[in-house]
Amino acid sequence: MIVSRRWLEALLGRPLEGPDVADRLARQVAPVDGVMPIHQDLRDVLIGKVLEVRPHPNADRLTLCLVDAGGSAPLEVVCGAPNVQAGKAYPFAPVGATLPGGLKLERRKIRGVESNGMLCSAKELGLGVDHQGILQLDTDAAPGTPFLDAIPIADEQIVIDVSANRPDLLCHKGVARELAVAFGGAVKLPEIVGGHGGQGGHHRPPRPSDRPTAAVADGVEVRLEDPEGAPRYMIAVIRGVKVQPSPPWLATRLQSIGQRSINNIVDATNYILFEINQPLHAFDLAKLRGPAVVVRRAKPGEQIVTLDGVARKLTPEMTVICDAERPTIVAGVMGSAESEVAENTTDVVLEAAFFQPTRIRRTRRALGLSSESSYRFERGIDMLAMPDALARAVALIRAVAGGEMREPPIDLWPEPQQPRSVFLREARVSHLLGVPVPRKEIERLLSAVGFVAAPKDDRLAVQVPGWRPDVTREVDLIEEVARLRGYDSFPDELRAYRPGTVPDAPAELTLRRIREQLIARGSGLLEARTLPLGPADGPDSVPVLNPLSAEEAHLRSRLLPGLVRRVEHNWSVGNRDVRLFEVGTVFRKGSGPRPEEELHLAIVLTGARHPPHWTDSANAAKLPDMDIWDLKQHFELAVGLAGPPDDVQPAANGSGWVAPVGTAGPLEADAPRWAAPLFGLEVRIVVAPLGLVRYQPLPTQPPVVRDISLVLPGTVTAGAVETVLRREGGKLLERLDVLDEYRGPGLPAGTRGVTWRCTFRAPDRTLTEATLDVRRRQA
Repeated sequence: MIVSRRWLEALLGRPLEGPDVADRLARQVAPVDGVMPIHQDLRDVLIGKVLEVRPHPNADRLTLCLVDAGGSAPLEVVCGAPNVQAGKAYPFAPVGATLPGGLKLERRKIRGVESNGMLCSAKELGLGVDHQGILQLDTDAAPGTPFLDAIPIADEQIVIDVSANRPDLLCHKGVARELAVAFGGAVKLPEIVGGHGGQGGHHRPPRPSDRPTAAVADGVEVRLEDPEGAPRYMIAVIRGVKVQPSPPWLATRLQSIGQRSINNIVDATNYILFEINQPLHAFDLAKLRGPAVVVRRAKPGEQIVTLDGVARKLTPEMTVICDAERPTIVAGVMGSAESEVAENTTDVVLEAAFFQPTRIRRTRRALGLSSESSYRFERGIDMLAMPDALARAVALIRAVAGGEMREPPIDLWPEPQQPRSVFLREARVSHLLGVPVPRKEIERLLSAVGFVAAPKDDRLAVQVPGWRPDVTREVDLIEEVARLRGYDSFPDELRAYRPGTVPDAPAELTLRRIREQLIARGSGLLEARTLPLGPADGPDSVPVLNPLSAEEAHLRSRLLPGLVRRVEHNWSVGNRDVRLFEVGTVFRKGSGPRPEEELHLAIVLTGARHPPHWTDSANAAKLPDMDIWDLKQHFELAVGLAGPPDDVQPAANGSGWVAPVGTAGPLEADAPRWAAPLFGLEVRIVVAPLGLVRYQPLPTQPPVVRDISLVLPGTVTAGAVETVLRREGGKLLERLDVLDEYRGPGLPAGTRGVTWRCTFRAPDRTLTEATLDVRRRQA
């Protein structure tokens, strides 16, 4: 979204600096891609006052003008435009000035007379298409004043990266509303230049129809036959307009955001679109058959030739705007030339509508056609603000094109909606944000951007404005509080927290173990995370319904292609030694509607076997590169980590290695001549199930402890004796510990004495001496 700094200044009533606006927006509203000054190529142009005009001595169509450009003496300038008059002010480019397009003026003779500069037309200044006459200026600025200081056209375009959930930022009023919070001001729509005040009835409220889906406006029949596709539809009829070029202020406003001026009617609708985010369409009433406006679904096989001259086939899933006989507009997307406003148009039917966003999105995709209107309709506009938007559009058209509205607009709204309300708890705000936020501050912040907060019991009932369709839950309001308060106002230290008791999923535990083991081995592997999208990689590749590009039209079925692209990127920046691994999900077509998913581990290796070190020989620059045996080492490691240990065998073609869970071998890539061979492996990860943790109650019976001392030959280990004791002790033997070992006098040579402490316990009874004696004798 491109917004104009000067347009924002008009809405906020204060001067702004482009970089400051960009910084405030980026910190609290949306990322800003850039701030681009416009018309800075006119900094060499001055205000020139023509003192005298006389014929050129050697040319009938040229004149000699004496121009006061603020210097010590007037300058003689040769001019070919017929509209230059003495006593008037014009843009003047002196010798040495550079004009838009890179033209640098020099002093030269024209038909024998030396010209000391140039009086400029609108086209030469990049301010219009008129080049037949010099641009006459209505200014009291003194001769020699810089043109940009005298004429307020120097501006800056601020390019905002608007996310899909914030359609309110697709207009200047929405952006100004957010800036008003930062600057502490208010947003006010500027007065319309040349407006007619309240005359002509254009401020009359819309006239609701007795029938919610049909009405007549000043002789034009309007029928809403598709209320699902157009929940609200408004029409106003303006008669007696005069189509002509837009006044300079309106054309300049649109040009400041990169829009081309067409005529006063079309420019007025575009102005409202970019000012308050309401798409509009103006019909030529004389071209509407009936005259009627019918909102319905398209018929099978129906066609329309859109404004770009392309015949498009419609389907019943699309909403169209028709006259009594044929479609004239693809609703919310683009109109046709059959009903567009032309130079001879005198009566205009003005449409303001809310079209169902999903329907517009599907229509736009099916037709491969996009417009400024469809971009907004498919994200959602403010249905509740439509009457005000239509009233302002009518006032603007009457100001720039004349005409009158003899009857109030009609409003077809079969199912009226009330503003949505969401409850907000002060305690919940403080809990989620981690800092206490007083209720008055919450109310102040939300009210600043159009929310209406009213206390209700221990909560706030917050009325959500129609331009914020993304706010539907309490947590959305809390996010607004955090954003408006400023993310940098929150402390950055970690607070006390309570760890969860729910164990991680088996897949997460397995992936974590693999990552830790690969890094702990010290083999120089770095983890990469690539996009799960790419080109088709076999017949089982899963296509994406709405791909970002042809190169990312399928879900990946292997990890290696993405890693190979990462290696190629490293090569492109001169990095020869690359060791990467990735663990992630791959996809294949399944028997059902959903694709099958598997976890894979992939590794790519290229470059030197080990990094250079000062202890290397004089030929350290020729360190050995990794080969097929290094690949085998990593493949065995990967196979062991990905699942139960398995055998690694040479591949049948002799150029790699295979195992039941994957393969390894050399890879093809777009490699520079200095690159080392590239090797890769990919294995399937077997997720180990979580081991069951068994619990048993605390013992209720007392233990019985007995010590057993044995003299063991040197060839008998304590472990072997322990195995016998555990077997003979059975379930009653709860614990067995080595208590002591003795070597020395009193024992035969080559023997030692070992004492074990045996702890016996029965879960349901107290053990007796007789029972223990039997166990001891068996042992």
